[in-house]
Amino acid sequence: MNFALNDEQKMMIALVRRFIQEELSPLEDKLEADGKLDDEVARSIHHKAKQLGLYALNMPTALGGGGLSNLDRILCEEQFGRTSDYLIRRAFGNVYEPLLHCKGEQIERWLQPSVAGTRTCSIAITEPGAGSDAAGIKTQAKLNADGNWVLNGSKHFISDGLWSDFYLVSAKTNEKSISMFMVDKSLAGLTVGKDQAMMGLRGTPHVELFFDNMVLEPLCLLGEQGQGFKLAMGALNVVRLAQVGARAVGKASHVCELMLDYASERKHFGQAIADFQMVQHQLADSVIEINAARWMVYHAAWLLDQGQDAREQIAMVKVYAAEMLGRVTDRAVQVFGGMGFCKELAIERYYRDARIYRIFDGTSEIHRSVIAKSAIKKGAVLFDVER
Repeated sequence: MNFALNDEQKMMIALVRRFIQEELSPLEDKLEADGKLDDEVARSIHHKAKQLGLYALNMPTALGGGGLSNLDRILCEEQFGRTSDYLIRRAFGNVYEPLLHCKGEQIERWLQPSVAGTRTCSIAITEPGAGSDAAGIKTQAKLNADGNWVLNGSKHFISDGLWSDFYLVSAKTNEKSISMFMVDKSLAGLTVGKDQAMMGLRGTPHVELFFDNMVLEPLCLLGEQGQGFKLAMGALNVVRLAQVGARAVGKASHVCELMLDYASERKHFGQAIADFQMVQHQLADSVIEINAARWMVYHAAWLLDQGQDAREQIAMVKVYAAEMLGRVTDRAVQVFGGMGFCKELAIERYYRDARIYRIFDGTSEIHRSVIAKSAIKKGAVLFDVER
């Protein structure tokens, strides 16, 4: 086992971190204050990231993407965690893996423009009655006499839904099967509802979608009929590892750096608060947990690169990394004291942003249930290296 980063990986990390520091971090305070960026600014960072080859890093090079391995992508995603969700989306893109199932005319219409960044996409799975239970959706698509699909139902909490040009929508195509459709925002029968204001993630819209007898041509079906749940779960697994696990590590690392600097500078009773054992314990626990989460993330990514099933490992990452981030940001607020609770500093923002990590893409409770059931079924293979 070799845990060292190679020179290419180090250069890649340095490039991403420098781009974030120079182009994205200066925009964070305005984004937090206004809840949005001017479209011109958003397009500018989008263009600069593409020029540097930092857009659609998870897509094959043959399509114009970055062609990164799972592990290399994770190294970049960890750096993404050091800035705001909305800025990540504009600069680096959200090109979902199910789009790789596009065929024929679908490639030119949806896949290639997504990789090129000329069209953007949101994934629309969550419904008011089906959050962590993705199989419990009510939205339906039925074939009509003309051979077209007719879509009815609703979705909510659709991240980046206002900015997106089209959506990957899961819908029941009969009582027992779910399919996935590529749904253009411009089509008749689609209404984009209210932006559901959030505690954190300022700037990223989370909208409702309503489908009212929306007619979709057969070309809109992604993959095969009945393959939608598999496509959705495959996409969510990658999201859980990259956008939750790796970004949680990156965000916690950034917060821990700020906490260390503040503890070294802030003085009480004539000495830096970093000299007090209680503060040292807060710092030590954060460093330990960040490293533990990082190696869990890297291991799961490595398993994927070996072609292995990493569902249980990703579930473990989702629980541990999300809760680790919550603990680190909570400690940071405590170490910063009153200033940590004040909007003048970013710590308050990081604390609010961290809370959603335990909820989106499957709650901690759901993933614990998945892990426990797998452990009961598979036994020590989930935790004993020799099994």
